[in-house]
Amino acid sequence: MIPLPTFAVANQLNSALAGGATLVAAAFALSTFDRWHRRGQPQELAWTVAMTLFTIGSGALWWAEATGWSMFAFRVFFLAGAVLNVAWLALGTIYLLANKNFADQLRRTLVVLSAFSTGVIAVAPTKRDIIIGEFPAARELFGVLPRIMAAFGSGVPALVIIFGALWSTWRVIKFQTPNLKSAAQRTVVAPARLAFGNMFVAVGTLVLSASGTLAGRLGKDRAFAITLLVGLCILFIGFLVASNSTQTQKKLPANN
Repeated sequence: MIPLPTFAVANQLNSALAGGATLVAAAFALSTFDRWHRRGQPQELAWTVAMTLFTIGSGALWWAEATGWSMFAFRVFFLAGAVLNVAWLALGTIYLLANKNFADQLRRTLVVLSAFSTGVIAVAPTKRDIIIGEFPAARELFGVLPRIMAAFGSGVPALVIIFGALWSTWRVIKFQTPNLKSAAQRTVVAPARLAFGNMFVAVGTLVLSASGTLAGRLGKDRAFAITLLVGLCILFIGFLVASNSTQTQKKLPANN
């Protein structure tokens, strides 16, 4: 039997990892969509959008690892996987913790920014062509604006998610509601389970943010594939655990 070249084996493994991440993200998106369809909670719609973007970004990575990178595949991967997805995930956290009117205003702003970002990434000029066999880097292909959008669109929302999860856990430990008084109040039915789920959300977000550190040790392709798969699995577990640990209190209609 003739052994496969090292790069071919690596591409097969990276493709398999990216494919696994795509399937996990798709399952996550279908789960949150089902809950939103049944309950109509705005945070679940935000998570559905976020997980759909994760699915698209992971799918672009899967396709590129299986067939080779193209500029179109990289633009899709960069837009869905680096610019937009974490921001929509953070919007779900804001819906849980903050005033709904504020979150609604933020959602409208995010829709406009998402459309603007899509236009920018779609037409952004590139410095050079993609070299066959390389994992493209935004700093080598794009100018300043797309890279600023990615840094701001991923970094700030990730801090919101991590802080929100830790703050909510602290509130639960102090036997208080896990959100601001101005938000829709939730009854905690399983405090330990909610704290456990919140910690998984925080850890999953950290893992998804660690691709840059792993890139130097495992190679950029492998780093992104591993962090996507592991981070999404941890996030999914945290969502399933935390979302079944509280109940939103419905306001009673005023008596006439």
